[in-house]
Amino acid sequence: MAKLTVEGVGEFQVPDGKRLVNALVDEAGTDQLHACGGHSRCTTCRVQFVEGEPEQITAAEKETLQAREVSGEGVRLSCQIKCDHDMTVRLISRLEGSGRKDQGGQPADQIEPPPEWVSK
Repeated sequence: MAKLTVEGVGEFQVPDGKRLVNALVDEAGTDQLHACGGHSRCTTCRVQFVEGEPEQITAAEKETLQAREVSGEGVRLSCQIKCDHDMTVRLISRLEGSGRKDQGGQPADQIEPPPEWVSK
């Protein structure tokens, strides 16, 4: 089990390999957005890593962040992250105040599209 700490929310035990986007909703009970359903097509599931940022990134995440010109120290897409180690994140994209009707479609258990791991 990995320990997920969400700033301002608390600490949670997360099954190894669970997608961060799902852990933020299921275990932490947050209103984290994921408008595209976890397919790395939008950037609504952004988080900022405070500690424990993964060394690798999926090719899809890297491409999406570059195409949308999203930058910032530790800013990543929670739909493309596996909880396989302890991490601390700050929520960036939440339903509250977004004007959206819901968080988005339920992301699959596995990272989509199938991950091709590359260096950051």
